[in-house]
Order: sequence, then C-alpha cells, then structure tokens
Amino acid sequence: MNSCSAITRRALGLGLFALTPFPALAQNRTQPRALSTVAMVGDLVRDIGVGSIRAETLIGEGVDPHLFRPTRADTARLLAADIIFANGHRLEGRMGDVLARAAANGKPVVMVAETLPRAKLRANPDYPDAADPHVWMDPVLWAEAAGSIAVALARLMPDQASAFEANLTALRQRLAALHGYGARVMASIPARQRLLVTAHDAFAYFAARYGLEVDSIQGLSTESEANLARIEAIVRGLVDRRIPAVFAETSVPDRAVRALIEGAGARGQRVALGGTLFSDSLGKPGTYEGTYHGMMDHNFTTIARALGGEAPARGMLGRLATA
Repeated sequence: MNSCSAITRRALGLGLFALTPFPALAQNRTQPRALSTVAMVGDLVRDIGVGSIRAETLIGEGVDPHLFRPTRADTARLLAADIIFANGHRLEGRMGDVLARAAANGKPVVMVAETLPRAKLRANPDYPDAADPHVWMDPVLWAEAAGSIAVALARLMPDQASAFEANLTALRQRLAALHGYGARVMASIPARQRLLVTAHDAFAYFAARYGLEVDSIQGLSTESEANLARIEAIVRGLVDRRIPAVFAETSVPDRAVRALIEGAGARGQRVALGGTLFSDSLGKPGTYEGTYHGMMDHNFTTIARALGGEAPARGMLGRLATA
C-alpha cells in the first residue's frame, strides 16, 4: 500500500463512518460505483475520482434532502454501490437507518461534513449530536472536507492514490479561486444592505465567511413550519434597514418568501425577489449550475447584484445562464 502513503498518513482523524473493515477492491475489477447522497458531495467525488470511478448521485436536482424518503429502489442502489458518500450531520435525516444498515453490512460509508473538526462548525439547535449540515456553503470548509473523499477512495483503490491526491490538489486550487471571487463581490455590498434573507437557514456558513448577516423564515431543516410571527419580524428588519431584496431557494417553495415581499410592500418598502439561490441542491445536471463551482458562482453573483454590490452579469467565468 506504498502508493497510498501520502494520503493515508493523514487518514484518519477524518472520521470515516464504517462499522466494518474498509477493504480495498481487487485491482482487476471494473470501475467501482461511488454513490453520493447529494449532488454537492457527488460533484467533489466526481472531480477527485475522475477516470477511476463511476460517480453517481442519489437525490436529484431541486429535491430537498431534509425531506427525501428513499424508496426500495433507492435502498437497493445504496446497498449495491461499492462506496457511499453522504454529507452527514442529519442532512439526510430520513436516510439515517439505510446508511447505518449499509455500514453494518460492510459497505464503506463516508460522512463528508462529519470529518471536519466540530470546533469549526455551527451548532444545530434541533439536534445536540449534530452540527449545522450546510458546510458546502463555505468553499474554504468544503475544500477541507474534500480531503476525506481522497482518503476514502485511496483506501478503496490504493493503486490510484497518487491520482486522487493530484485531483484533490487541483480541486482545492479551483475552490480557492472561487472563494477569492466570492470574497471580492460580497465585499462590494454596501454596509447597510449586508443582510441575506432566505427561505431556510442554509446560509450561516456563507454569511460567516463573507461578513454578512443572515436571516431565514425556516430553521436548519425545512421540516420546520413557516411561522407568522417570524415572517412579521423579518419584514420589520427589511423595512427598517431598507433591504432591497430577499431570495428564494430552488429546493424550497417560495410562498413564504413572497409573503415577506408583500408584507414589506404593505409598509411602503419595495423589496424585490433578488433571485433564486441554490441551497440544498445543485442545478440541472449537465449545466454549469449543475456543478458545485457553478452553484456557488450563481449564488455569489446573484446575491451581490441584488443587494447593491458589483459582480459580472454572468459570473466569475462568464458561464452563468442567468444571474
């Protein structure tokens, strides 16, 4: 396992979640199937394992992972995969039993967000045993978490360890550039307007990294109900600070967000729908927004422009379909 040494020396402190040994695959077998629960994880797995694995994602575009219930076919896919990557911290709350069953049956299961030190994560008021799961909203933390994917793939395929290490390095360089763009355009938002209001509490890591305040109608999980008193409190803040826009999310119905706009209008403050952000799901597969980089480029660009900052209309790389 000498080819694996660069990665395995760091291995683990990373908290790979598997209840039985993590076996390497035979070197002569076909490309292993790496199944990710959500696309934010799956995109990292695809980038790190490119050329060596078959990367697949279980939960599709626009589907809320907080509410996702795996069917029998979904469970069969999970149990048939060679390795499973999940976000963890209860993002896939209704899949917990299936993931535990897969691990108990000897399947390698990696909880990517759970490999980060808890001190770097935000508390989850609903679940003391978990942190806020929306770690991917901070590209700096997400780049760190990506190391667990390279470690796991190297344990599964030791002969490809050097390729996974090189792919991880290249990925982290791209994420550093993405973070640099985000920091620059977020800094252009005027001080009084640096309040990000969204449908549910998915943007706390984003706001902490880029110096924004954040407010949301629902909590960390979309299982919580929109509360009238909560909506009224947010409306007061929008009016008092003259915030120009609020944001919907692709995986959450926009009814409550539109109620904010109507409430502010009734008080004489025009608040626009600043755009629809990607929170718990990427865009359409095969598009730029269907990648993690495109998702974050869209969010950075949309938020900056709607809140009075400056950003190119088509984003960091000129590839956004809309902004």
